[in-house]
Amino acid sequence: MFTPHASSTDPTVQGAGLRIGIVQARFNTDITNALAQACRNELQRLGVSDDQIEHVMVPGALEVPLALQALATRDGEQTFDALIALGCIIRGETYHFELVANESGAGVTRVGLDYGVPIANAILTTENEAQALARQHDKGRDAAQVAVEMARLMERLI
Repeated sequence: MFTPHASSTDPTVQGAGLRIGIVQARFNTDITNALAQACRNELQRLGVSDDQIEHVMVPGALEVPLALQALATRDGEQTFDALIALGCIIRGETYHFELVANESGAGVTRVGLDYGVPIANAILTTENEAQALARQHDKGRDAAQVAVEMARLMERLI
């Protein structure tokens, strides 16, 4: 079971030797940059070396799944042990929030299932900026832990 802020001595969250891909949406940049920094710091704390992390940027949350798909396989080979989706969708006055939140979430899930690669989804969906700011650091750390733990689980299952 996933334990937030797990100890780096837990064998399910040992990241040494893992290759991790991160896709970050630029929209709401201050929040997504904080998510990304917390995520990368936690990956490094868990033993994932910086040269084993590929970090790409996309315009917004709707573009995240396509970039994840591109990272999931290259030349027919799975190149990452896990992927991480980072973004921030803040409710506005129109239905657009629901569209972006639902479609980006469905796309992230589809890529993981279609390609058999674990994806930690840390695309925040919040009512307002204050909620996003309150979650940006913890959710970035959590995404790193989920990615490492799921990569290790998949090694055991496959």
